[in-house]
Amino acid sequence: MAAPFLSRMSPGLTVVMHGAGINCHCNRTGGFGTNFMAWHSHWLDRGFRPFFMGAGLWAVLAMMHWLHMLAGIGTQSSALEPMAWHRHEMIFGYGGAAMAGFLLTAIPNWTGRLPVRGLPLLGLFLLWVAGRLADLGSGEWAGATAALVAAVVDSGFWAVLVAVILRELVTGKNNRNLPVAGLVAFVGVASALDQAGYDFAWRQGLGGIVMLILLVGGRVTPSFTRNWLVKEGCDHLPAPFGPFDRVALGTALAALVAWIVLPEAEWTSLLLVAAGLAGLVRLGRWQGHRTFAEPLVTILHVGYGWIAMGLLLVGLDGWQGGLPISAVHALTAGGVAVMSLAVMTRASLGHSGRPLHAGMGLTVIYLLVNAGALLRVTAELWPLPYDEMILVSGVIWAAGFLFYVVMFTPMWILARRKKGGGRGGNEVEPAPSR
Repeated sequence: MAAPFLSRMSPGLTVVMHGAGINCHCNRTGGFGTNFMAWHSHWLDRGFRPFFMGAGLWAVLAMMHWLHMLAGIGTQSSALEPMAWHRHEMIFGYGGAAMAGFLLTAIPNWTGRLPVRGLPLLGLFLLWVAGRLADLGSGEWAGATAALVAAVVDSGFWAVLVAVILRELVTGKNNRNLPVAGLVAFVGVASALDQAGYDFAWRQGLGGIVMLILLVGGRVTPSFTRNWLVKEGCDHLPAPFGPFDRVALGTALAALVAWIVLPEAEWTSLLLVAAGLAGLVRLGRWQGHRTFAEPLVTILHVGYGWIAMGLLLVGLDGWQGGLPISAVHALTAGGVAVMSLAVMTRASLGHSGRPLHAGMGLTVIYLLVNAGALLRVTAELWPLPYDEMILVSGVIWAAGFLFYVVMFTPMWILARRKKGGGRGGNEVEPAPSR
């Protein structure tokens, strides 16, 4: 009934509903309504469009709000303590959007089903936005009810996301990738526990995201590297997935579980060191040093390297104690941020029909985010005051994400190009279980 009604209200406009998506066709040009509907249709065509945009914007806004509080310019408006809010929004806010955008785009390739799009996608995205706003403003409301409402809204996003992923995997008979849904649920439960004030919850959330990166990143990095090296005519290719990779993943899983439960135990630190070293060895088998001519491939290795180094540094810090670095930021500002940025930029280029190539602008974005992460990890080692180094590193890191949003917004809101052309074409995200 909607299509005839809209046709009568606006002659010449036909709205065709198919699946969960909305495509708008108009036989006249110009006009705000026509342009808005076309933009709306493209933006909600795939999960990467709204969620990668949201992740980039929130990385900038949340970081700047945090820096303002550190500088004494702004006040905390959340019911969470300032450090708890910053930690929660970087892990579960930014991390949640990046995970949702990737999985909602990749799972259709794994299952062969149509992607979640249109109004259902908009509803899920708005639920994520509501969670961010609720957490940010919960301190301005009355009593403990505010914190409860924020926790319920925030947790609602994770519950719906897990339900959508489960439905797509089960309906698509892709049961072998159900562990991915399990990891997302693990992170979602951690988000709720973090809202409730459990100290271990942020480690649970971060550990779940790191494990997902080790699984998925451990597939896409050598896969995309192999594809690029073959096209370049290189005979030295990444080592195939084998027994050593399974041992490395098993060690990382054991180390992360131990870190969540018993972070101060010496054997936990030793497991983290072993997991980090195994990750570095695994990374060295993927021929990353041969990809410097294409930063879009190299950045995948850099992101995975941050994760491996982060595990190693967290382990050494717990074992030796008092290292003059911020080891956890190697995992977060370095590993999670750089690896997710690498995947978001690559997926946005490929799924919008652009060449899989990083030009000067994108390379600068990569450099800024990595420089900001490195400065934050090593802030205590510089001659400038520590607080000033935190501000400098945060601004540089946020600037990288700001430029990312500016560069990629046209790809998110405009129609996919009919021909990607260029180097690389479109590649399907390998499923972690393959």
